[in-house]
Amino acid sequence: MTDHDAEAVLGRIPGRLKEARQARGLSLDAVAKLSGVSRSMVSQIERGESNPTVATLWNLTRALQVDFAGLLELGQPERGIEVIRAAQAPTITGHGQGCHITILSEPEKVGIYEIYDIRFDPGGALESGPHGQGAREHLTVLEGGLSVVSGEAQETLAPGDTARYAADVAHAIRAGEQGARCFLIVETP
Repeated sequence: MTDHDAEAVLGRIPGRLKEARQARGLSLDAVAKLSGVSRSMVSQIERGESNPTVATLWNLTRALQVDFAGLLELGQPERGIEVIRAAQAPTITGHGQGCHITILSEPEKVGIYEIYDIRFDPGGALESGPHGQGAREHLTVLEGGLSVVSGEAQETLAPGDTARYAADVAHAIRAGEQGARCFLIVETP
């Protein structure tokens, strides 16, 4: 890497960090709390007035849920196909009862949209409190049957059925005695 390339990388950091923060609707204070980096330092970095250490950048990218390497990347992203093999897909554990959640969306899209493949054991359930204002879920049943509750509304779904519902209220997805599998998109404006 030439000195010119290094300067180009450093020159992109302030704008990319600010874009990531704004895309998630976070204030400087919120990023400071999430990252452990002071509000004034975050502001100085975004204005290009301070060159952050690698440790500071790492904390900020983790808090903003952006790819550290992508933040430093020169040029346009490669065109191609990104493949995440089934055995390598990230999962969520300890959430819900008798459900197995595989994350299909990109980590940096959390808070904008999230895509999940959820498998329910017989009688399994995923109970959720309200997400952000205006959040909606789009659920398609792939196997088995599910009951969906959103606020006071409730529907029973069979394979191939799709439900779209408010997720900014308490909501739940419950499997019957046969278990179930669904595809879920969480959309947060």
